[in-house]
Amino acid sequence: MRTTQQLSVTLPTEMAHAVKEKVRSGEYASESEVIRDGLRTLFARDRAVENWLREEVVPAYQAIKADPSRGRTAEEIRTRLAEELARKTHTG
Repeated sequence: MRTTQQLSVTLPTEMAHAVKEKVRSGEYASESEVIRDGLRTLFARDRAVENWLREEVVPAYQAIKADPSRGRTAEEIRTRLAEELARKTHTG
């Protein structure tokens, strides 16, 4: 049974040139390898985002939902960041 499938892909000219340059430079053996590596990177990024959402965003949301007093307004956050920046700027 075949483990690959041939596809026809249309890329913007700039991307097509970049793929060809990766092969020409010897960084990759074929255009297919460039595309496969790009897809592996995309899949890894998708997994990282999914993990971040599951492990950090959901628990933070649940904590705020359970105790809304823990929340801060955008203005409170901006003020705190500005104060922190000013403190670092004056002491750095």
